[in-house]
Order: sequence, then C-alpha cells, then structure tokens
Amino acid sequence: MNFDFSALLVFLTFLTGAIWGLDVFIFAPKRREKATDSVRGSGHSAHQGDTSEWAKEPKIVEYAHSFFPVILIVLILRSFIVEPFRIPSNSMMPTLLTGDFILVNKFTYGIRLPVLNTKIIGVSEPERGDVAVFRYPKDPSVDYIKRIVGLPGDKISYKNKQLYINNVLIKQDFKGIYEGVGSGMMMTGANLITEHLDNADHDILVNSRRLMRDMNFEIPKGRYFVMGDNRDNSNDSRFWGTVPEANLVGKAFLIWMNWDSAGEGLAWNRVGSQIK
Repeated sequence: MNFDFSALLVFLTFLTGAIWGLDVFIFAPKRREKATDSVRGSGHSAHQGDTSEWAKEPKIVEYAHSFFPVILIVLILRSFIVEPFRIPSNSMMPTLLTGDFILVNKFTYGIRLPVLNTKIIGVSEPERGDVAVFRYPKDPSVDYIKRIVGLPGDKISYKNKQLYINNVLIKQDFKGIYEGVGSGMMMTGANLITEHLDNADHDILVNSRRLMRDMNFEIPKGRYFVMGDNRDNSNDSRFWGTVPEANLVGKAFLIWMNWDSAGEGLAWNRVGSQIK
C-alpha cells in the first residue's frame, strides 16, 4: 500500500483551517466576552492588558493558526504547480538515472483537483516525446515515469528494436557504447543511440544481446503509448497497454539533485539539468 501524501495535505489543510476558522468566528469572541466580564466582575476597569491573558488562544488553535497557511501553500504548489519525484529504477536511462530527484510541471496537461484527480481546466495536450509522470493503470496508487511515443489514433510498431509510428520508421543514430555508473553500472556495454522522435531528439539504450518481442498496436482515443528510454529494461505500454489521459500527472522538466547510494553519493554534474 502506497502512502497518499496529497490526501494527507488536504486533510491537514481542512483540519487546521477548520480549527482556526471556528476559533476566529465562534470561540475567540466568546473568550473575549468572558474575559471582559471576569475583569469587570473583579472590580477593575477592563483594560486591554487585563483581558489579554484571559482571551489567550489555546495551544491547538495557536498551532493551527501557524501551520494552516504553510500547509495550504504546500498543497497549492504541489497540486497545481510543481511536484518533486525521485527516480527509483533504471528504466529511463540514460535520460534519467536511479537517484535523480526531479521536478514535474503539474499544470502542463491541465489543472486537476488533488486526490480526486478531476481535470477542471485544460491547458495543453501531451506531445510525442514528453517525459511524463502518470498513475500506473494497473495500480493508480503507484506513479510511473516514461516517454510518450504514441498519441491517440497512432499506429505503433516495434520491430527489431526499432520504433515505427504510422508505418514510418523513426530514425536512429548510433552514438557509441554506453558506460554506466552507480546503480546503472549493469547497463555498461549497451548501445547508446539517439532517436529522432518528431522534434524531440533523445538518447536511448538498446541491449543487442537481449531478445525483445515485436508488436503492433493502435492507440485508442484518449490514451497514450509510453516507453522507457532503456528499451530492454522497461515495464511499459508494450506489456500492459496504454495510459488513459485521466492518469497523467505532469511533465518532467528538471533534475534538481541526484543521490545514488550505489555510486559516489551526490552527483553535482546532474544538478539543474533539463529533462529532454
């Protein structure tokens, strides 16, 4: 079972906001009134200094008052603007490495309500070549990241480890032999290839020694075909089908840190790298 941080943020925002709001409009006026009556009943004039101690906020209200705006800002940023993710596997090598911490644009594919994931405002449509985060169709509680290679209505073929879109072979250029580091060391010896996918040139890895079945697929309306850049080590649309538009989370655009415990720790050369 995966932890739903969005649901927790919504709950905490509602809880702290409700406590603060109830105090402002209901309990605080009653405390002030009671404090004033108590001071007057003691025979003293009701000065501001006399009533302040009586009308002091309870600790729970003080905490809610302090945390509500912070939690609300985090919820808005994470739900509608940008969300951080960590790459846990090698399926997107060489574009993304294990241990990359990335930022994902949450409004590129439309603004959605947190938890419910219902789109309320359309912004733009996914493009071929986008590196997208989405909720895994087989288990929506799990986030996946892959490259969108097929759009609704496209005919996708994968033959002899080459990609065809609408019966057109996608051009590839051999760059050399890949040398992996850290957790990606196992990919050393794979072919490093530049794939020209529309206007989104990107590098992929192909293991010539590993068998991969050929396939043909026509993408239904409202769905997208995704593949990992590490073509022979990726669990993607070739095996479980397409991604519904409703499952899209956002477009990955920046690596802000890399920490690979199997390597040399912090990789400074990846900090600030754009994702293409």
